[in-house]
Amino acid sequence: MAFRFKPVDDVFYDLFQTSAQHLVEGAAILAELLGEGADRKAIAARMQEAEHRADETTHEIASRVNATFVTPFDREDIYALASGLDDVMDYMEEAVDLTVLYEVGALPAEIAEQVDVLQRCAELTAEAMPRLRSMKDLSEYWIEINRLENAGDKSFRHILALLFGGSYDALDVLKLKDIVESLESAVDAFEKVANTVEQIHAKES
Repeated sequence: MAFRFKPVDDVFYDLFQTSAQHLVEGAAILAELLGEGADRKAIAARMQEAEHRADETTHEIASRVNATFVTPFDREDIYALASGLDDVMDYMEEAVDLTVLYEVGALPAEIAEQVDVLQRCAELTAEAMPRLRSMKDLSEYWIEINRLENAGDKSFRHILALLFGGSYDALDVLKLKDIVESLESAVDAFEKVANTVEQIHAKES
């Protein structure tokens, strides 16, 4: 049986860009949750649809890895980057879903800081993905993501201090803690994506 060698499949770059754009959309939907009088059930439904589209892109990346002989960089790194991007969306969707399932009332205003960090991380990640083609001008991306993750950590600790400060009843503390932990996990997942990009850059440059 003869083997036909395939050229490098550049579509991976487009798929990573698409995956990152899903995160921009997801972060924007998440931000709507903070609006006064927001229809949270409708927002949750839209978030779930966005998460499903992100899953489809992740599955397409995995399928192409299995079907492609020559990939643009290590298969393990492709899987890690795709998985990391997917994790971000999962955590954001989880935060929205918990808000609806727990029938949470008003969210603490401080949560807006976490959401702002997530939106900025999403924008930076979407801007960085096309630069994987050339592996140029990427260092500012992972440095800024790291800075934002540190800001997110500080915001997370501030919110926890607020929740346990005595102004909320015990049940509300438990509900809100789960939500802010999901948001914190999403920020951490963005840093994991940036770390993966840095590792790819180190190998390929």
